[in-house]
Amino acid sequence: MSLPVSKRMAAVKPSPTGAVLALATELKAAGRDLISLGAGEPDFDTPQHIKDAANAAIAAGATKYTPIDGTAALKAAIQRKFQRENQLAYETSQIVVTSGAKQALFNLCLALLGPGDEAIIPAPYWVSYPDMVRLAGAEAVVIETGIDEDFKITPAQLEAAITPATRLLVLNSPSNPTGASYSGDEMAALGAVLEKHPDVVVVSDDIYEHIHWAAEPFVSFATACPGLVERTVTTNGVSKAYAMTGWRIGYAAGPVELIKAMTTIQSQSTSNPCSISQAAAVTALDGDQACVAEMTLAYRERHDFVVNALNTIAGFRCRPGEGTFYAFPEISGAIAARGMASDVEFVEFLLNEADVACVPGSAFGAPGYLRISFACSMEELEESVQRIKRAVAA
Repeated sequence: MSLPVSKRMAAVKPSPTGAVLALATELKAAGRDLISLGAGEPDFDTPQHIKDAANAAIAAGATKYTPIDGTAALKAAIQRKFQRENQLAYETSQIVVTSGAKQALFNLCLALLGPGDEAIIPAPYWVSYPDMVRLAGAEAVVIETGIDEDFKITPAQLEAAITPATRLLVLNSPSNPTGASYSGDEMAALGAVLEKHPDVVVVSDDIYEHIHWAAEPFVSFATACPGLVERTVTTNGVSKAYAMTGWRIGYAAGPVELIKAMTTIQSQSTSNPCSISQAAAVTALDGDQACVAEMTLAYRERHDFVVNALNTIAGFRCRPGEGTFYAFPEISGAIAARGMASDVEFVEFLLNEADVACVPGSAFGAPGYLRISFACSMEELEESVQRIKRAVAA
């Protein structure tokens, strides 16, 4: 018997990155000597002082429901983080804690968007952005960029994409999947366009804020464009910087009316985030940050190796990134050299012939590219590059 699902599901696809991770896990379990470069997850363990805080919270009995929008202690820690690192001042009523930054973004789309609305999404984009917009009943308007544009949109492109139906602009810097990061001046130039369009809200996805090594320090959109703070929602979390992916703590800060609406949506879906994880997140944000610097240094070393190595493979062209733990080479030359039709076919080729799992660029709105995660050991990276090189040269 086949049961029908809702019509909205016709516009939504399962996460491609999740599919690659599931396939890689299945093949490894079957005995394949497979190296997976598909997961966007730190390979480091959660720092010990953060785990100790969680154990202390359990021992103290912090195992009950919390306020839907987060504990007072965590919201205060988030306030301090924004003030200390981004020079942004928020009241607690302007902050909501969520079950991962992904939920913050999803809640925002449901709170802000509806049928007839448009959301502008620069490509390459994180795979979930368009589907979140579609689930809210709105239309995703994609601005395409490529390696020759440093994967960043221009003010002219933004101006051309805005229509009377535009309600949201999604900015992710540093970017998943490209590692590209907007400078303060580049964000200010985009902000100058948005000043002329008062109905457009900006969501600044800062989840990779601390995994950043550009010459210019990281700058959040609301910091670069103080005149737009009243219509900017900044999302972040502890998953990437503190190797806390499984703890599921994200947060958002922005206009009271939007944060309140996001909290209402959360009250009818997940309710509060995990109480123990919230206690651990307080220590992550307020505690010793040396662990973040150590992990970021390792990512930078891996980045330098991977980018240089990929640029020695025939048909590959890779731009250095300013952050994250991803490389995003342009591989159209390698695809054409093997007479293939797409990056999806090339990924299947690497899986079958090189025992290396990656994610095709088309999953991120960028056909002809490949996302490689270097959130794994240097030994695995060295071996996987050699496997890819041998397979391409065969």
